[in-house]
This record gives sequence, structure tokens and C-alpha cells, in this order.
Amino acid sequence: MLDLDNIQHILVTRTPAMTGRYEFLSFGDPVGGRAWLGELVDKVQSAADARKTMDSQDRWVTLAFTWNGLRALGVPEDSLATFPDEFREGMAARADILGDTGANHPDNWAGGLAGGDLHAIAILFARNDAERRRCTVVHADLVARCPGVRVLSFLDLNATPPFDYAHDHFGFRDRLSQPVIAGTGEEPTPGSGGALQPGEFILGYPDEEGVVPKFPQPEALSRNGSFMAYRRLREHVSLFRSYLEEQAATPDGRDLLAAKLMGRWRSGAPLTLAPERDDPGLGADPMRNNDFNYKEMDRFGYAVPLGSHIRRLNPRDTAVNMNRRRMIRRGATYGAALPEGADDDGADRGIAAFIICASLVRQFEFAQNVWINDRNFHELGNERDPFCGTQDGTMEYKIPKRPVRKTLKGLPAFTTLTGGAYFFLPGINGLKYLARVQ
Repeated sequence: MLDLDNIQHILVTRTPAMTGRYEFLSFGDPVGGRAWLGELVDKVQSAADARKTMDSQDRWVTLAFTWNGLRALGVPEDSLATFPDEFREGMAARADILGDTGANHPDNWAGGLAGGDLHAIAILFARNDAERRRCTVVHADLVARCPGVRVLSFLDLNATPPFDYAHDHFGFRDRLSQPVIAGTGEEPTPGSGGALQPGEFILGYPDEEGVVPKFPQPEALSRNGSFMAYRRLREHVSLFRSYLEEQAATPDGRDLLAAKLMGRWRSGAPLTLAPERDDPGLGADPMRNNDFNYKEMDRFGYAVPLGSHIRRLNPRDTAVNMNRRRMIRRGATYGAALPEGADDDGADRGIAAFIICASLVRQFEFAQNVWINDRNFHELGNERDPFCGTQDGTMEYKIPKRPVRKTLKGLPAFTTLTGGAYFFLPGINGLKYLARVQ
């Protein structure tokens, strides 16, 4: 049975936050770091608490740590050595493995995220701007009172207008296809696959093979914890709009091309179920907008191109051992929306997301290598994910069509990776362990 009282809420629940802030911290003194953590532990909601207080709560706090951060807090070396290699090395050191090259290389990341003095993140989600400002002031006061603790950088979040649902700056509906963890009481929506065993996401529980994987020691630190890959993607909205205008002569043609790149219309309606025109009612209906497969409904990609974003990140019934690759995604947009028809204003806007999983290599890094950046995914040849793949101007994008498929040459980079890190997300008891470790 899941210990929901000891699992941080972000793993299981999605809050109604409309804004928030990520604060990236460094601990110059282990005593100060533990003092900072000790004052915050009781403010971190468990999954059970968050569910009980969802309607009455205005802020939700999540805390996570890099491997260097665990060391900076005083975790013993023999314990640190039990964490997996990829986490110990950190995301920046694995740039070549992840395909983070060129403009995406850690040398170009913002906010000090590529350095060894990144130790922790405080995720402060809030229901509204007033609460975000209050939380920011309170946290700044706490940091000032804790010797050696400093904020390396921060990122303010926002829900982008004009829609009444979560979407990115390109206008695509977000948060549509998430796995459900068995034992949480949630039911998967049609087409989303069955509930997955907790061990695929949470340490200390059986996985899909019925095995409790080996996890870091001591158990008091790692049980009910997970790993998070943080990715901050700047979205080049003006470039995306200009590209659509260059490739399609009409508004309807541009909307269709955007859908072909994503695999869904901006409303969230999947092309598999709405191949010719958008269906906003379908996109908004969680009982229908995921209820499709590829083998029977679109084997050759005439509706959803084989290299589209949603087909790469969730190949569904065309992937081997798919249940061992699923990931939980959390996060939000940042930056002001670029109005329709406006010229590029040079502002930084995009998505700052967390990919949560039990194995960074088997889940997140596999997705980056094989699904996102493999040029020969589905034997396409010279393609990468059109939105989050590493694009250098030499890649293609193929749109199956009878009698002749359409091939887009020299796909530009619609996004740039501007930050990333690997974090360990302890359970509530794990946070308490860290606050008193000597």
C-alpha cells in the first residue's frame, strides 16, 4: 500500500496553482542548510495532506536536492555512494548522452544550473499572484536567517492567457497524457493505459516486473522518494509562427501543419480521431481525447506523422515494454505571452518542467536518446522531435500523404534548452532525515 502521508504531493497530485516560483539554492554551510530545511519541512504537503486541503490551500511547497546538495547537507559518503551514477554525475555532465549540444549545451544555461554549487530547488506553487509574492517574501526572510544559504537564481511562473486551460506558448493544450500510479485511488482515462505499479516512479515499491528495485541507503532517506529531471525550454514563438506562414498559405493550412508537428490540434484533439479539422469539444473531453492507439488506427502515420511530438514521447502500442518507460510530468509556463500578430519582442518565454521517475537512465535518458533525438526513430532517417529534439538546421520532417508524402527540409529549432538538473525528491521522512543528519 502506498504511504501517501510520506510522499511529496507533486508526485501524485496536480494542484490548482496558477503561478509560482522555482528558487535554486546553494548551501555554503551544512548547519545553515539544515536549518533552512528544518523550517520548511512542516510546510511541505504530503500527497494525503494536499488532497485533503486542496480547496482551502493557496500554496504548495516541494523540495528536492542534487547529489552535491545532499553532500552539502552532510549526508555520509557511504550513503552518497549508493545513489545511481547518472544522478551523482548530474545532468550537465551527461550533455553528450542527452543530446544537449550546440545552443542547448550546459555552457549556455542560465541561472547557474550547470555548476556544482546548485544544491536544491524550492518549488513554490501558488493559487494567485498575491500568494506567490507573499511566499517569495517569507522564503527570502528564511534564506537571510540561515548562514551560508543563498539563492543562485529563480524563475517566476505563470499561466498563459487567453485560454481557460493549461497550454504552452505555442498554444497547444497541455497535461493531456499522464500515467496513473496504482494505489493512488485515481482511475486512468480511456486510452491512457492501465494504472502502473508504484515502483516505476516511487522508490521502495514493486515495479511492473514485480520487483522492488535496489534503492539508495539509508532507507529513511530514500524510501517514498523519486528522481526528477528538470528541463527549461525557451519557446521561440515568433519563429514558429513565421515558419508556419512560410510553409502554408492559409490559416487552416497553418493550423493543420502545427497539428502535424505536434500530433494534436491546439485544442488537444488528437489527429488520430480528428484528422481533417479541429474538434475543440473532443480536445476538452478527458474521456475521449486520449482514447486511441496507433497499430490499428494509424499504423503508417497518415493522421499522426511517425515523428510527431506526441508519437515520439508516447509511442503507445508501437513501443516495446512501454510500461517501463512512462514518466510523470509536472511544471508550468514562464514569461509573458506573445500576442497574436506581434513581432518578436526578444522576451524569454517557455516551459519549465520536471520529469519524475524511479530510474533516470531507463525512463528519462532513454526517452531523450531513443524517442526524442534518435534520427532514425521509426526508421525515419534524419529526424528528431520537432519541438524538443536538438535541431541544427539540417534535420527533416516527413508528413505521410497519398500519393506523395511531404518532406520539410531544414527544420529550425523552435525551442532552446536553457537550463537543467537532476534532483532527488525525498519523501517527507526523507526530508526530516536530511534536516537532522550529522
